[in-house]
Amino acid sequence: MKFTNRDADLFVPDGATEDAAFGRTTHLGIGAHQDDLEIMSWHGILECYHSETDWYLGVTVTDGQGSARSGPYASYTNEEMAAVRRAEQRKAASLGDYAGMVQLCYTSAAVKDLLSPALTAELKDILLRAKPKVVYTHNLADKHDTHVGVALRTLKAIRELPRDARPAKLLGCEVWRNLDWMQDEDKTVLDVSRHESLAVAAVSLYDSQVAGGKRYDLATIGRWRANATYYASHGVDTASLMVFAMDLTPLVQDESLNPAEYVKRYMDRFTGDVVARLGKLA
Repeated sequence: MKFTNRDADLFVPDGATEDAAFGRTTHLGIGAHQDDLEIMSWHGILECYHSETDWYLGVTVTDGQGSARSGPYASYTNEEMAAVRRAEQRKAASLGDYAGMVQLCYTSAAVKDLLSPALTAELKDILLRAKPKVVYTHNLADKHDTHVGVALRTLKAIRELPRDARPAKLLGCEVWRNLDWMQDEDKTVLDVSRHESLAVAAVSLYDSQVAGGKRYDLATIGRWRANATYYASHGVDTASLMVFAMDLTPLVQDESLNPAEYVKRYMDRFTGDVVARLGKLA
């Protein structure tokens, strides 16, 4: 595959050819930063782990240069931090038995420049080659601009595909804003209870973040456990770990839908529920 950016690459953990890596893909994750995939699309990784039929392909869009750093990484330059984070992402891909791991190495500024066509074109190329059944990306209510930028670029790339080449499902997942606020009937609930130790290990591989001052290892598993426990107030837990997702598939199926208006519908239903409960009980 020909990449736009100099340091971009495809890493295939089991040494398969590029064509084989793309050709066997069934689940695709498109995340902004190194470690986003393991936090937001663990369901897809888990669905494919040791499967005889399904394979997960990861795409990390940015180069990792803007990462927060402290402790042993406090003195690292942007270039040194980027190299560390790319290596960590490859280790996670090996641990999770990914079909392949693409790192596109865009700057965050480039991701947020929605008028630039390069990223959308590369994502479109990946989607055409991989032909995934399910795509995981960031949810449209995320509070990180780069995450939302990646989600919008992903949606744009999918909408530019022929209809028969589009994935059957597009899910927007939790990173920098969870989706507990959504009405239960609006959530896509993903059970990720299996292989908890593998999930802990995958997030913990990002030592530049964990030792560098961000305990994503504890926070991620804690969020999933809280999701499972607080999901149903009048019943016992049906899973030990849950990920919530926003179903973005209607935006793929109907190009007339505006992403902002689509998310606002979810928010309006949440507001209506809160106001109605207060009105009933006040």
